[in-house]
Amino acid sequence: MSATDAAVDAPVRRATTGDWVGLSVLALACLMYVMDLTVLHLALPQISEQLAPSSAQLLWIIDVYGFMVAGALVTMGTLGDRIGRRRLLMIGAVGFGLTSILAAFATTPEMLILSRALLGLAGATLAPSTLSLIFHMFADPRQRSVAIGIWIGAFSAGSAIGPVLGGLVLEHFWWGAVFLLALPVMVALLILGPIVLPEYKDPNAGRLDLLSVGLSVVAVLAVIFGLKEIAQDGVAWLPVVLIAAGLLIGWRWVRRQKRLADPMIDVGLFRIGSFRTALAVNFLAVFISVGYFLFLAQYLQLILGLSPLQSGLWSLPSAAGFIVGSQLGPRIVRRVQPALVIAVGLGLTAVGLGLLTQIGVTGGLWVIVTSSVVISLGLGPVFGLTTELIVGTAPPEKAGAASGISETAAELGGALGIAILGSVGVAIYRSQLAAGLPAGLPSQAADAAKDTLGGAVVVSSTLPPAEGAAVFDAAANAFVTGLRVVSAVATVIAVIIAVVSWFALRRPRPTVAVPAADGVVVPGTPDGAPGAGAGAGADPDPAVAGPDGRLCGADC
Repeated sequence: MSATDAAVDAPVRRATTGDWVGLSVLALACLMYVMDLTVLHLALPQISEQLAPSSAQLLWIIDVYGFMVAGALVTMGTLGDRIGRRRLLMIGAVGFGLTSILAAFATTPEMLILSRALLGLAGATLAPSTLSLIFHMFADPRQRSVAIGIWIGAFSAGSAIGPVLGGLVLEHFWWGAVFLLALPVMVALLILGPIVLPEYKDPNAGRLDLLSVGLSVVAVLAVIFGLKEIAQDGVAWLPVVLIAAGLLIGWRWVRRQKRLADPMIDVGLFRIGSFRTALAVNFLAVFISVGYFLFLAQYLQLILGLSPLQSGLWSLPSAAGFIVGSQLGPRIVRRVQPALVIAVGLGLTAVGLGLLTQIGVTGGLWVIVTSSVVISLGLGPVFGLTTELIVGTAPPEKAGAASGISETAAELGGALGIAILGSVGVAIYRSQLAAGLPAGLPSQAADAAKDTLGGAVVVSSTLPPAEGAAVFDAAANAFVTGLRVVSAVATVIAVIIAVVSWFALRRPRPTVAVPAADGVVVPGTPDGAPGAGAGAGADPDPAVAGPDGRLCGADC
């Protein structure tokens, strides 16, 4: 027997109780990471009142965290491969805790912007470190799929818990208290991390190429910032130039990685079909999910009149659906190909988005809740399986960098979703409202109403009752029309990527010769037995996992 055969036949290490405890610690860190993205929006009215930032400063307070996270993900993933993923996670936890205190007690807008930027850098250590540690801790393909489902679910739980917990905190404390929510979690991570988390790093890693780091950060930041500017103010020469410059710098980064002996990421991975397809599916799934979700909070609060806390509570069913979906995916994929699970999940997402095209100005609450649950049930397994395909394609010592690539693609997908789908919705809103505003409305009030739905609500409250009601009804109808069109566009995209993922990722199930009990070789399934249901020691289904135990597609 060759060394390769021996490696293939060797039993895969199964996770211990300590590994599962470690996973709970990692999930808690991810939950906190997402909560920090969501709780700030609830505190903005108090921040505006007490710190009195300008409109530009307020936008930077909101956006700089996401900018820094997106720009630093690949770098932090690569750094974790070199210095140790647990060590980077501990450094990030310390930084996150300290900068959370700095943000909580900020006394000027500039101080808060700086704090949020540093929080973003610290937050960028969490996602790639936690994901790459999961790949190291869970060698068994089935256990790893479950672990990644829990990891994905933690992000959804954070997005749901954040508004609810933040709303409760703000009812009793000052705005800075929302940042202090991270401290207990980070202290727990620092205490438990060294005990329950293993250390892993690339034993043959070279020095980190600082020029590559700079190129990757500038490229991602330029593209993200350009997309955000287009989403906010429309197409203009500055954001277009920034996006073009970012793409050019990104191309220069790729060229440099090809020449380096020890690159940040092996760009040859992009030649692997399953890697490319999984990355594209993940990117587009985030694109449609963020793009449609952008409109839901505005609908709930500005049209239905719900408070932020009530809106957060109504988002809990969607978060629960996402958690259920992310946990069902690993169990279903034991018996069917990942391509089928991903395609069906995207098909279910299309159904939920299709339901949103039927929403009206009144009675839309249950439409939103139902459609959001359906969408979440569909996207849960999609995100989990595509993430495993992306990171599982890379060699173990480069899992951190691959995790950074995966998370960066998700950030870019979200930014592009906001820019494109958001722009479509805004364009429809403005064109519809221009034709529906009552005659004789002052031009200043009309311009404010056409700018945003929030502006229209403010304008309607300052006008006489009849005229104000007319402005509100026109704005609400225009907004709902935009939401319907955006949902229809997202539905079409979901159907397209469902079809593409099925044809690009599916792999015919081969027939494998399996020794029977009497030594006679009989045809069987790749599960190691004639028929479904492999035992614990059976080889993984090649449609689910490759010879090294990693989930892969047709290129295994």
